[in-house]
Amino acid sequence: MMTKEEIPACPVATTVALIGSKWKLLIIRNLRTRPWRFNELKKDLEGISQKVLTDSLRSLEADRIITRTVYPEVPPRVEYALSELGESMRPILDSMEAWGISYKKLMADT
Repeated sequence: MMTKEEIPACPVATTVALIGSKWKLLIIRNLRTRPWRFNELKKDLEGISQKVLTDSLRSLEADRIITRTVYPEVPPRVEYALSELGESMRPILDSMEAWGISYKKLMADT
């Protein structure tokens, strides 16, 4: 989690600092649909290492973008979901998705 002193003055830089990595964006993309378990994310995010996934989830949780819920079961079940703050990023991701679709269409037409 960034301290107040570490938060960039530029709002765009702040957003990039929080979610700018490839894996964080893809984790958030998945969590837009429903809560996910660790192994589900690992399986779906082809190429991500266990360490990077763990570090990314911890960072997103520390920055309050996602929540981690541990269910008192045997074996323990842990789910990750978007927090209220994370849900507020939905329009950003929706815009990124729309732009990506438009770009792919443009490139297919050329």
